[in-house]
Amino acid sequence: MSLSTLSLQKSDVLPKDGAAGALGLRVWRPELAGPSVCVLRGDEIVDISAAFPTMRDLCETADPAAAVRASAGDAFTTLETLLANSVEATRNPALPYMLAPFDLQAIKAAGVTFATSMLERVIEERARGNADAAVELRKEITALIGDDLSKLKPGSDQAMALKQILMEKGAWSQYLEVGIGPDAEIFTKAQPMSSVGLGANAGLHPVSTWNNPEPEIVLAISSGGKIVGASLGNDVNLRDVEGRSALLLGKAKDNNASCAIGPFLRFFDASFSLDDVRQAYVHLSVDGPEGYHLDGGSSISKISRDPADLVRQTIGAHHQYPDGAALFLGTMFAPIADRDAPGKGFTHKMGDIVAVSSEKLGTLTNIMQSSTHCAPWSFGIAALMRNLATRGLI
Repeated sequence: MSLSTLSLQKSDVLPKDGAAGALGLRVWRPELAGPSVCVLRGDEIVDISAAFPTMRDLCETADPAAAVRASAGDAFTTLETLLANSVEATRNPALPYMLAPFDLQAIKAAGVTFATSMLERVIEERARGNADAAVELRKEITALIGDDLSKLKPGSDQAMALKQILMEKGAWSQYLEVGIGPDAEIFTKAQPMSSVGLGANAGLHPVSTWNNPEPEIVLAISSGGKIVGASLGNDVNLRDVEGRSALLLGKAKDNNASCAIGPFLRFFDASFSLDDVRQAYVHLSVDGPEGYHLDGGSSISKISRDPADLVRQTIGAHHQYPDGAALFLGTMFAPIADRDAPGKGFTHKMGDIVAVSSEKLGTLTNIMQSSTHCAPWSFGIAALMRNLATRGLI
């Protein structure tokens, strides 16, 4: 598969139960010079911006799923037509295409929420961002602390006892602190309005030579802390940059086009709930321009902190988000198999096609490019407000 042959079909993008769920999305409408909040009804894309000018507004309703089904709107295109124009490399800018399903929400992420990814973060730290040192360090650290910490409850007496032992051995790490300590790592992944959606190019900072995709579920949270739905995300990660210093987390995580979310925002209803999120399996595939193929995945059931607890640590009396938040839950999958040469592990090549999928959320597909070669982010909150005002929606 190459950029010139990549196409998005309904069967590749939709959840397993098709359009049965309450599926919200955002679409760029060139004739309106701005984005619209839309819903999928059968094969039709229905613009409900007259009722909900922003996705934030839809998430703030008492029952977003009911609003998705009941709101009147303009059916202006079909899903098939929309998908045909959503691959950025072959897009006609004069026609509608899909965007990330969030707009005004803060884009947050939880880190080190799985034992496997925790070990990889410790390795990055010890390797100081050097991929060549990772293989031997992985053996050393696994021998010391094991590779199955999934049953260890963060903040528990058992976890604190392990912490004491590791400190005595000189093996304690800031990543172990947030992995098994009482406080979760919650950080800002991207700015509101900066995420890219289905078919878009996703960005890698050009300084990085050791990096990877992170397939995750992204929760939609209202300003009151209520979890109202979920989407898929790729928390693009620069292992060498963060490995040099955790203080470089912002550079490792927040770059142009480095946050991909989509294709839909599925709201909770009788067909989909937080329990479905808790049991979800998130699959990842990478197809490289040289014919390389990778398959992997992440089972949310193995998460060390419950999603509801991560939300409580994100939003509450200690921190308010008046426009709500999107929260990446973290991943247990960090590809380590060698791609080019023995001992070099995995890193992206420009043109990699990355697909993140889950049964009830569909498939998010993006193409990896340098952040400096992705379309610059130019349509922010001020532009959105001016556009909505011009359209008489606010």
